[in-house]
Amino acid sequence: MTTPRRGSPRVEVPVTENDSLTGPVEDYLKAIYSLGRGSVSVATNDIAQRLAIAPASVSGMVQRLAEQGLLSYERYRGVTLTEAGRRAALRTLRRHRVIEAYLSGALNYPWDRVHDEAERLEHAASDELVDRMAEVMGEPLVDPHGAPIPSRDGLMDETEYLPLVELGAGQGARVVRVGDDDPEMLRHLGELAIVPGAELIVVAKAPYDGPISLRVAGNLLSIGPVLAARVLVEPIASDGPSH
Repeated sequence: MTTPRRGSPRVEVPVTENDSLTGPVEDYLKAIYSLGRGSVSVATNDIAQRLAIAPASVSGMVQRLAEQGLLSYERYRGVTLTEAGRRAALRTLRRHRVIEAYLSGALNYPWDRVHDEAERLEHAASDELVDRMAEVMGEPLVDPHGAPIPSRDGLMDETEYLPLVELGAGQGARVVRVGDDDPEMLRHLGELAIVPGAELIVVAKAPYDGPISLRVAGNLLSIGPVLAARVLVEPIASDGPSH
C-alpha cells in the first residue's frame, strides 16, 4: 500500500502528557475533535451518536469537562474544545494512529483489524512507548487508512479532502483516506484496490444516487454512493491512472 501525500496546512499545537485523564474522558475529547475538526462547535446529540451513548449522559460529562477547562459549552450553540482539550485530543489521536501503523507495518495486522485493537490499547500505552513505536516505523505521517498522525511536537495536518462521491464523470483522483470504523467496508475496499495511494477515474455516474463506475488499477468496477462518500480523494489529471 502506498502512502498518500500530506497536505500543506498544519496547525501547531503542543501535545503534552496528562495522565490524570481517564479513558472515557479521552474518548469524549477525541470524538469532539473528530466531529468539529478541533474548532467547530459540536452538538451534544452528535457526540452521543458518535460514542453510542445516551444524550443525557453526554450532557453530564460535558458539564464536568467544562469545569475542568477542557471544553467550552453554550446552550443551543454546542461544544468546542479549549486549548487544553485540543492538546489532549491530539495526544490520544497520536497514540491511536501510531498504534494502528505499528500493528499494520510491524506486526502485519490486516488494515480492517487495527482500529479496534488501537481503541483498546490507546488509553494504556504511554507516550514513551508510542514514540518508540513511531521511531521503529520511521515516523509515519499517516495511519494505514490514510488519517494524519499528529507529530510529537503537535503538528497536525488538517487538510480537507473531497469525498469520492462528489467527483464527476471523467475526473481522476488519488485516494488519500478512507473511513476506518467498519471492518467489512475496509475488507471490501481492499478487495477493490481502493486504498490510500491508489489512482482512479470516475467513468460514469448513474442518476438518482445510482452506482458509480470507476477504473482502478486497470479494472472497471462499480460502487454505491454511500461507500463512495467514505473515500476521500485529491483530484489529479484524468489520464493519471493506467487504463
